[in-house]
Amino acid sequence: MSVTDHPMTSTSWAPGVEHEHAATVPAHRVRLAILDDHEVLLDSLSSWIGQHAHDFDLVLSAPSWLQLVHSPAFPTELVFIDFQLKEAVSIEARVRTCRAAGAKVIVLSSVDTDEARERALAAGAATFLSKSLPMSQVMGAAREIMGMESDGGHPHPWRPLPAGAAPQLRPKLSPGEQEAFRLYVSGLSTTEVAGRMNVQYETAKTYLRRVREKYAKIGRPASKKADLMRRAAEDGFLE
Repeated sequence: MSVTDHPMTSTSWAPGVEHEHAATVPAHRVRLAILDDHEVLLDSLSSWIGQHAHDFDLVLSAPSWLQLVHSPAFPTELVFIDFQLKEAVSIEARVRTCRAAGAKVIVLSSVDTDEARERALAAGAATFLSKSLPMSQVMGAAREIMGMESDGGHPHPWRPLPAGAAPQLRPKLSPGEQEAFRLYVSGLSTTEVAGRMNVQYETAKTYLRRVREKYAKIGRPASKKADLMRRAAEDGFLE
């Protein structure tokens, strides 16, 4: 997920009536579960919701289908499901099982195609959202689906620095490097990044190599994808 706006084409929903965001935790919080086998993204998503979506109670974060359905916390009121889960269980089976258990489902995907969207919605998902959406919009959609009001707040970056922490140096990335970076940490492969950007594979690879090199030059290692995910979370590229 990134700061790049992406139109929601699967369903239409309008922001709720804005109101002053209460500092206290609401009396009723929607019980939420997340299923995503990209554990760094799962951790970042969980952290963002815990810090900024106080009207949701994230009771279950699962990297596998069996861990989700076998958890004593399941079923929840709402489930976020990664479309591209690397398991034999189809998206249709996952959505229908959650719906049969009484949970509403939002399917999240890094590949926004008509076929993927149609499969998710036909199985009973409430909506299909691109992972390139800001988290503020994802949670706005969740509130609409659950019949809740908007939190009335402003978008927050993923994993903000703790209070009193000194800001870290950020590399100066070109527009191409920033776009490749955002797409790559959203879960796409280098080949998929090239396709999304409509550039050659070697061009996308070069963009990502330069991102790693620029982070290394300022003393913030990013040689592994997990490191890049952390840098993206720290610098607001995952939002």
